[in-house]
Amino acid sequence: RECHMIGAICRVRFTESLKLLANIRLLFAFSFFFSTLKLTVRHEFNSDECIGDILVHEVYMNYAGKQILRFKVPPQLKCWTVDFPDYKPTQFSLDFSGKEWADPNIGEAGFNPKWNAVDGEVNRQSHEGEYKVVNGYPLNPSGRTGISGRGNRGKWGPNHAGDAVVTRWKRDHTNQIIHDKLTNLPILQFVSILRKDDNQWAIPGGHVDVGEHVAAAVKREFFEEALNSKYLSGNDIDSIEKSLNSFFENGVEIYRGVVDDPRNTDNAWMETVVYNFHDESGEVLRNINFIAGDDAIGVKWLDISSTLKLFANHLTFIEKTVRKLKAYF
Repeated sequence: RECHMIGAICRVRFTESLKLLANIRLLFAFSFFFSTLKLTVRHEFNSDECIGDILVHEVYMNYAGKQILRFKVPPQLKCWTVDFPDYKPTQFSLDFSGKEWADPNIGEAGFNPKWNAVDGEVNRQSHEGEYKVVNGYPLNPSGRTGISGRGNRGKWGPNHAGDAVVTRWKRDHTNQIIHDKLTNLPILQFVSILRKDDNQWAIPGGHVDVGEHVAAAVKREFFEEALNSKYLSGNDIDSIEKSLNSFFENGVEIYRGVVDDPRNTDNAWMETVVYNFHDESGEVLRNINFIAGDDAIGVKWLDISSTLKLFANHLTFIEKTVRKLKAYF
């Protein structure tokens, strides 16, 4: 009888263990599902909160032979809605006097910017929604940065840019797509430029000029940085334009919003729209001669992987592209 009872208890415990194991598996499945979902669903910005996990770069920049350091901001005090009475950000703004493309200083006579609106030819709207303005100064929607003023940004508030993730499949000498040995996922390559100012690899891109559409800016910046278009002859430019026009008309938007940029301040920040232009066959860009130009001192195809070290949060844009194309990362 005792044996039967022990057997019954064992069976009950074994059944309970199986149920527990099933629940654990279900929990892991849900965790994986939601972690994947977080990568594909864009965060809806509420002006009373902070967006994303924007990193804080301790050194803002080197200027006049010294480092401009950020006031330290603990992560839990990043949001503007959280009281931080001891917050004393480093004040820093470059002198943009005489620069027609730059905003005057806030408070300067005749400068009455229309925040959260298209102000003449200047777009002062944020991709993240409406940002707050306190005492005449726009507040970075990603929260406190440790630097007040506009730093080295030409515009107060959002400074708009566009970036291009130009990709192709990595192929062997027989033109077959190369797959990662462990995951069997196809390997992507992208056109990367070496930045002149900080010697970091990045995706080509830059500021949207006044009155310029972001898609036009993305193409222009790629041509300037990866093809050295500023120094090409008229015939060479026409030839490249003809071969790549259709390619650059079929970009897919990957990201739109604030960028984790080391130049961001409390009152001026970078925002971008990122497009992926994918050469599926590899034939469109096969004979294109890439030459670094403008703000770039190098350009080449780089294999995509999670170990890449890129400028700002460009690796995030690369990862979003990889997931769209179901490639190795």
